[in-house]
Amino acid sequence: MTATPSTTVANLRDLGGTPLAGGRTVRPGLVLRSGSLDRLDPAADPVVAALGLRTVIDFRSDSERADHPDRLPQGARLVVRDVLADKMNDGRMPAATQLKDLLADPVVAEEHLGGGRAQELFGSVYRSFVSSGSAQAAYRTLLVEAADPESGPLLFHCTAGKDRTGWGATLILALLGADDETLMAEYLSVNPAVKAAFAPMIEGFTAAGGDPDIALALIGVFPSYLEAGLDEVRTRYGSIEKYVREVLGVSEETIEALRTKLIA
Repeated sequence: MTATPSTTVANLRDLGGTPLAGGRTVRPGLVLRSGSLDRLDPAADPVVAALGLRTVIDFRSDSERADHPDRLPQGARLVVRDVLADKMNDGRMPAATQLKDLLADPVVAEEHLGGGRAQELFGSVYRSFVSSGSAQAAYRTLLVEAADPESGPLLFHCTAGKDRTGWGATLILALLGADDETLMAEYLSVNPAVKAAFAPMIEGFTAAGGDPDIALALIGVFPSYLEAGLDEVRTRYGSIEKYVREVLGVSEETIEALRTKLIA
């Protein structure tokens, strides 16, 4: 996966170049991931303009989108699929949607997330990526759109581009034939960009007496987060491909179209 040096989109990465089985790689320039597009300025950011994006999939909640609406590249269509809608509706607000609020108040952060509870919460969130209906609908859309020759180049994103987006990238790369080591390496590769994007927030939080471990648990990604999602898939369904076919309802023809389109 290749970092793309955008000046107005945080954590922009091309899945292209990721190594796959048999010495193959992911074809570049067709599927990209990022943080939110609320600061996108195509006129001032020739890197993004040159991508020629045709489809943008936004995984954020209603409140996230209302507070920071996407700025779309010219000619791109927007597809909204709220991954966390089910968890929001049952009253369990995921930390993934509350980064700024939690990092603004060290006392509240300690109360809710201290003592390792942040890591436990993210494990629960990743399991919900597998099991909740809203997440299943969102990731089905991602895979179907990514396989469609008319939809690309495609970019999918959430707020920081690390959790909801990271799981989506894992599903695509696993279907294309990336091994477990590659999946984990690509998942963790976003950490420098995410930490840089949120550096002022982290510094303010710790300067106010916040626990740096809580800040890192919220801002970064850790192997245990992805392992929770993968364990949920394998324990309940056996494999990612079986899960995609039988639970997400993605046809074998669509999976093969995805591979034909993206494997170089």
